[in-house]
Amino acid sequence: MDKKNENQIQIELSDEVAQGVYSNLAIISHSSSEFVVDFIRIVPGVPKAKVKSRIILTPEHAKRLLFALKDNVEKFEKSNGNIHIGNDPGGFFPPIGGMGQA
Repeated sequence: MDKKNENQIQIELSDEVAQGVYSNLAIISHSSSEFVVDFIRIVPGVPKAKVKSRIILTPEHAKRLLFALKDNVEKFEKSNGNIHIGNDPGGFFPPIGGMGQA
């Protein structure tokens, strides 16, 4: 077996996970050792929103995710045009960032 195949990881994606979960809000908090990203779905007219998924990352993986998202947004915009974010984020500004407990 050559070295290239030795270092490959096979990733399995179940049918349930492949369906994905829709989120229209992400809240990010961090401690000294990890980043926590909560993905939430807000429905108009419903006063309560549930966290649909929580991802916990090391600081190093959070930074890798940041770079990967930046790279993918740039590729998307190159093919599809700029993504416009209005000055009014829908009537509120979600509490993204800051110190949190993990």
